[in-house]
Amino acid sequence: MSLLVDTHLVLWAAYTPERLNPVAHARLSDDGELPHVSAASIWEVVIKAALGRVDFRVDPTALRAGLVKNGWAELPITTGHALEVAKLPLHHADTFDRILIAQARREGWPLLTSDRTLELYGPPVELA
Repeated sequence: MSLLVDTHLVLWAAYTPERLNPVAHARLSDDGELPHVSAASIWEVVIKAALGRVDFRVDPTALRAGLVKNGWAELPITTGHALEVAKLPLHHADTFDRILIAQARREGWPLLTSDRTLELYGPPVELA
């Protein structure tokens, strides 16, 4: 089953897997799951690294290459995804989180996250 992974979990899986809780670790290690990284997550890393955010000090090119090498699929942003954002209630103003939720809804996949704020959106958000 395909699943979309929130940016912070992508970073943890790639650089500090010990930060993943048992649920996230199990989901990302399950051979029956196909984790996807959104173009929005790589974009978020690029922007926040450029702004000097300590928690985003990674090489986005190396991050992407490592994810692909380890079997992660990439999810581009489509106009359908962008239009889906308009259907979301404004529970949360973070542009990157909102496009990830919209992508997950449009694709019919769960969005794996540990951000409890996103729980307000209900499915497809899954806390891990």
